[in-house]
Amino acid sequence: MKITVGHALALAAALVSSVVWAQVPKSKSADGAKVYFIEPRDGATVGQEFTVKFGLSGMRVVPAGTDAENSGHHHLLIDGATADMNAPIPADATHVHFGKGQTEATVKLPPGKHTLQLLLGDRNHIPHDKPVMSETITVTVR
Repeated sequence: MKITVGHALALAAALVSSVVWAQVPKSKSADGAKVYFIEPRDGATVGQEFTVKFGLSGMRVVPAGTDAENSGHHHLLIDGATADMNAPIPADATHVHFGKGQTEATVKLPPGKHTLQLLLGDRNHIPHDKPVMSETITVTVR
């Protein structure tokens, strides 16, 4: 296998990033904390623009950057997106951040089946020590 300088640099950057984030202390989640969808329900049929309401029990919602015990802010993972549990959750079309402490949002998706999952992030957008993650739900966009 041939490794180019570009591949070597990318691998080195990934390793350094992992080491740096591994040194950032993770916030602990509260025992029994749960994040869940209030709306839509699993299996719902929705329009291309629909409201998603987020629920949280056992912790409180605060804006990103807020250093408060048993708190965090929502992230919406779309269509099977995953997140490294030891690094900040990416911000892109499938990892949607709600860093102002929002508890609902209007989501626009193309027609078809889509999966949605909630993941609570701490002040640094890093999942908690014992991640607070919802069940994955499926919606059909008409």
